[in-house]
Amino acid sequence: MRRRIDKMYKGDTLFACAFVLVLWCAIIFVFTSISDRITDSGLGTVLMIAGGLVLVFNTAAIVAMIRQYAQEKDFIYGLDIRHLDEMRAAKGK
Repeated sequence: MRRRIDKMYKGDTLFACAFVLVLWCAIIFVFTSISDRITDSGLGTVLMIAGGLVLVFNTAAIVAMIRQYAQEKDFIYGLDIRHLDEMRAAKGK
């Protein structure tokens, strides 16, 4: 059971980190793509601040989620594993 829990936790952590990385790349790509079309410096500043806040808050939320999962992984993943095992057993009958 411990190995299955650790494997699920590592997979979720990897997926969450990949999501954050893709989010950062997407926001940076969009900003660099449109930066030459922004004629008003005030608008550029607002967009940079808004994009930065999106990145900071989403990254903080994912980090908090990973920490919470680490603290509660026995309960969270143990419950998932039991339900998965019950579904497999029900299909097998």
